[in-house]
Amino acid sequence: MIGVRHASWVAAGLVLGAGACYGIYLLTRGRRRGGRGLGPRRSGSAEDLTSGSHDDVLNASQLQKLLYLLESTEDPVITERALVTLGNSAAFSANQAIIRELGGIPVVGNKLNNPNQSIKEKALNALNNLSVNVENQVKIKMYIHQVCEDVLSGPLNSAVQLAGLRLLTNMTVTNDHQHMLSSYITDLFHVLLAGNGHTKVDSSFLALYDGHVAKEILLRVLTLFQNINNCLKTGGRLAVRPPSPQGSLSLLLYGEECAQKMRALASHQDADVQEKAVTIIPEF
Repeated sequence: MIGVRHASWVAAGLVLGAGACYGIYLLTRGRRRGGRGLGPRRSGSAEDLTSGSHDDVLNASQLQKLLYLLESTEDPVITERALVTLGNSAAFSANQAIIRELGGIPVVGNKLNNPNQSIKEKALNALNNLSVNVENQVKIKMYIHQVCEDVLSGPLNSAVQLAGLRLLTNMTVTNDHQHMLSSYITDLFHVLLAGNGHTKVDSSFLALYDGHVAKEILLRVLTLFQNINNCLKTGGRLAVRPPSPQGSLSLLLYGEECAQKMRALASHQDADVQEKAVTIIPEF
């Protein structure tokens, strides 16, 4: 276990733990759906909305029906289906705002108290998609402590634990809410160390810094790197950095392979990607 003095580095590691994979999922999923030219789905009963294709776009009226169903039903099967449908709908940026305006975030958040682990996981997944919206994060932050407790108390590598880590990742991409994890850092780091490949930062993470990767993803992972540097600078740890052991997160991020990728991105065709890469290069 590590001391509190390492909190900034660990927090950065937590951000990296699952954020990149989730970002790819959201971006590619949204792009794939958008390419199909789907329009709003025709109106139907609330339960009908949960039993058909989850790839159709729901309008505000349908989302309201879905939230009412989720709030009023005690049937675990319907609850789970409603959460899946709502979570899929929340992958669309417009729906993220609509669900918030309809008061849907606490409706989903209340399902974190459900003892059914599958329902809890689906609620976390829905909050994951909703948390991509910065305004939604202001409302979702009230669940951070509960999510931390669930992540630490649940079985290692469980679906709930992984979903919780993903939500914590999205909530700490910026500096706005990172302080809320301060008392959990040591235990969360232990989870990252003890967990399987789904909760660790694999060496394949560096593949995200290739120039052929979509701009949206590049900007996201470069921003994560900037946040790590900012955390380390605050603690004075970038100035004096001891040799990193083989297989460590620090060697992965500050080794020669990553340095080469950053130098290549400094010549990227997109100006925003160039700018971010150039700010990172001096840290190598």
